[in-house]
Amino acid sequence: MPEIGELDVCAQRITLISMTGTTLLTLKQQLTKLSERERREVSVFLIRLGQENLQWKKETARRLKEMDAGKKTSAAELRKRLADGK
Repeated sequence: MPEIGELDVCAQRITLISMTGTTLLTLKQQLTKLSERERREVSVFLIRLGQENLQWKKETARRLKEMDAGKKTSAAELRKRLADGK
């Protein structure tokens, strides 16, 4: 998350000065006032921001290698795991 900068969200502008507890709370309050579409846009932005992280890229590469090596989970197995809470 940037220390200083601006994030445009459709017609609203949220200014990020620093992420102190107070400004983070203010940001969260402003986010609750956005429309569902605007919140989706913010969500996509945050996901993309995370994907730029080197650690995320390394973890994704590791998981893809595991899948290529045959370590995969079928949809049926995934449903079973989710139902069992594992």
